[in-house]
Amino acid sequence: MQKILIYQVLPRIFGNKNNNKKTRGSISENGCGKFNDFSEKALKSIKKLGTTHIWYTGVIEHATQTDYSAFGIKGSTASVVKGIAGSPYAIRDYYDVDPDLATNVESRMQEFESLIGRTHNVGLKAIIDFVPNHVAREYFSDAKPSTATDFGENDNKDWHFSAQNNFYYFPNNEFNPQFDKKVYEEYPAKATGNDCFSPSPSINDWYETVKLNYGVDYCGGGQKHFDPIPDTWLKMRDILLFWAKKGVDGFRCDMAEMVPVEFWHWAIEEVKRSYPEIIFIAEVYNPQLYREYIHFGGFDFLYDKVGMYDTLRNIIGGYQPATSITNAWQCTNDIQGNMLHFLENHDEQRIASSFFASDAQKAFPAAMVSSLLTQAPFMIYSGQEFGEQGMDSEGFSGEDGRSTIFDYWSLDCINRWRNEEKFNSKELLPNEKMCLEFYSKLGKIAQEKVIAQGTMYDLMWLNLENPDFDTTKQFAWIRKFGKETLLLVANFSSKEEKIKLRISDEALNFLNIKEEAKNATDLLSNKKMIFNLSANAPLSIKLKPNYGIVWKWEE
Repeated sequence: MQKILIYQVLPRIFGNKNNNKKTRGSISENGCGKFNDFSEKALKSIKKLGTTHIWYTGVIEHATQTDYSAFGIKGSTASVVKGIAGSPYAIRDYYDVDPDLATNVESRMQEFESLIGRTHNVGLKAIIDFVPNHVAREYFSDAKPSTATDFGENDNKDWHFSAQNNFYYFPNNEFNPQFDKKVYEEYPAKATGNDCFSPSPSINDWYETVKLNYGVDYCGGGQKHFDPIPDTWLKMRDILLFWAKKGVDGFRCDMAEMVPVEFWHWAIEEVKRSYPEIIFIAEVYNPQLYREYIHFGGFDFLYDKVGMYDTLRNIIGGYQPATSITNAWQCTNDIQGNMLHFLENHDEQRIASSFFASDAQKAFPAAMVSSLLTQAPFMIYSGQEFGEQGMDSEGFSGEDGRSTIFDYWSLDCINRWRNEEKFNSKELLPNEKMCLEFYSKLGKIAQEKVIAQGTMYDLMWLNLENPDFDTTKQFAWIRKFGKETLLLVANFSSKEEKIKLRISDEALNFLNIKEEAKNATDLLSNKKMIFNLSANAPLSIKLKPNYGIVWKWEE
């Protein structure tokens, strides 16, 4: 059994070799990556990070200011599009792919299908976004099957709510946002994607989207009307099956907690009846909903943002002690295999940005914890492996420590790595090489059986009163599987530390580890060593700044 390691990537950015990078630049000015840029060589290079799955972000056609009317694709009004390229989460046609990503727009679906084939050929699995809560303000499918109807096509627009309507309406009210709507007209107005039940969303609302109706009457006390099955449920099931048939191996479900769990219970079961191996990942931020969305909803994995991510970010920033990690994993211990760990994604600020840590290496110990502490899947975001800063002012969102999802852009670090499709580190800057080397080692370690299948023992409680171990800056644990054992220590300190780690009889007996001399290898440095392991004598360990050790031996 492999540990799931997901590589999230925006095709729009990954393959874009145009370094023009004009703020709010058009596709002709700034360029755009394509499906075809993911050659088998590129995919094999991604796989070397220990990757098992690749999440292609922004595949499904979404609202954009780029004109594709020559190809029969209906355009979008600029005032309800975020950025020039547009948000991948304002879906304009659930049955089509983003024409930006095609070398030949007329063959865009065939190019996507070929990408899925190449992904599978190199031994990776493909994940795409499923955006169930909202659609683009001007949703229109020109690629839907002949048996399908558009969202809203058969709605009774005279009613604010009907369980068989796809949208929520404000009869006799036009769409009137609290900012300049320019030429965009919508009558009657529809509710906005972030549960804004008003015809007048603000600039801070998801004004470019429309909320989908799953049979919940939010303005009528939240009553649920699920019998008969709402029309939106049926449409969404068919969309999931459409993409599953294309060979997609999983769906990352955007804002899953804003869609009733009853829908997920029904829809996931429907899809898995035909595609039992397909996985569903939920973006859920409320810990009170975790178990419901797993055990009843049917999700395979949930974001561990509010727990592990927030804890690790606070430790890196010096706002919490390293001992907080214990509470973070214990809160989800019964579902640890269902929690998806990460330190970066498209929503979060880049580690190396001045908004986060300003230095990618400061997160190395956090990456160790995130990927090696439990059996939970781990995800990295394209560019993270090079220490990308995300400090460009690309357009819509400005300089915010994130890599844009709204604009046409490229990343210098990725282009240096691509280096005319060589995919080596020769052109990388020294700090980029260091990051790539670290994440490559981490991915390899994460695929050790002892990580994917072993038992974990947290050593922190044994060292809370240890004067030679700083519980605010170090975190230590052991993993055991069969005859293999790993001793891991993450050092969040920015200076070299010499520690003495206590390991008790209880820990050794629980893991069936003998007190004797061990021949070990540090999997991070490849250095070999011999040390005596005893409950009566603490282990002396030297730790590099913002780094750690992963000692492996066999009993």
